[in-house]
Amino acid sequence: MKKTFAVVVVSMCLSFVGGIAVADRVHDWHDLDKVHSHVQEAIAELDRARAANHYDMAGHGAKAEGHLHEAERELHEAIEAIRAER
Repeated sequence: MKKTFAVVVVSMCLSFVGGIAVADRVHDWHDLDKVHSHVQEAIAELDRARAANHYDMAGHGAKAEGHLHEAERELHEAIEAIRAER
């Protein structure tokens, strides 16, 4: 179970970083909205993984979730800023 949780967390983080690395220039707030949705999905997956495993890997699961929530908040603010400019 610990290995499964570790693999889920690492793959989510790598997917997020990889997506940023290969992302095209943002042309519209809809592009950021899609990213925002993916981050929300990652948060839900992390919640499910943490609940299924009944442990937190020395606090790293909570820390990863905190970073995802911070990313979600920043993306929301970016979307609102782009909408306000138009």
